[in-house]
Amino acid sequence: MSDILIIVGRVLTILPILLIITIFMGKRAIGELPVFDFLVIITLSSVVGADIADPNINHVPTITAVILIGLLQKIVSYVKLANRRIGRLITFEPTIVVYDGTFLQRNLKDTGFSIDNILQMLRDKGVFDSSEVEIAIIEANGSLSVLKKPEKNPVTVEDLQIEQTISNISYPVIVEGIVHTKVLAAKNLNEEWLQAELRKIGITNSKDVFFASINLLNEMNISLYDDQFMETPPIQH
Repeated sequence: MSDILIIVGRVLTILPILLIITIFMGKRAIGELPVFDFLVIITLSSVVGADIADPNINHVPTITAVILIGLLQKIVSYVKLANRRIGRLITFEPTIVVYDGTFLQRNLKDTGFSIDNILQMLRDKGVFDSSEVEIAIIEANGSLSVLKKPEKNPVTVEDLQIEQTISNISYPVIVEGIVHTKVLAAKNLNEEWLQAELRKIGITNSKDVFFASINLLNEMNISLYDDQFMETPPIQH
């Protein structure tokens, strides 16, 4: 019974302290979770969890550790703002994953995201056809920033009051060299048609294709494994 009362007392004392420390750390720490802030959250969770679960642990050192961790996070955040070079050393750099409608396989590999992850994130941004993307960047916090090509901006359609009869959506037909025959069949197409379309642009083997999609007009957007070496603009924090 005494252990239960100790645990209840620790929960009632540690949660207000955590709330104060979290507010002190600022919105950025809880809204974006860059690398260092993520480590801070994990460390806080471990320290507080062990303290609450084991009544034999001295409670005062835990409170001290929580306060010191919060102060350390605030100091590091200040140093990152004061010195961008240090900031770049302790967090991820922004990474271009789509450029001019082309997926950059090597950059995707560096970020740990798959094509499916990026396609989902593009859809979350209202982009259903990767050929419309001028540039897509994985930010330091893992979010995706997308700039559409000017001519693909849907606002121009509304402004001119032009009825758009065909939606801007495409479907993956080749992912990492593997042909999705079900997508072709759904559009009354086959693999022979696909290979013929690839040959028209000098591609003799679908294994050379990192990603290919097809829209409602049967137009294809293709990213080759070789496209990873294309020049892209430098992106800084």
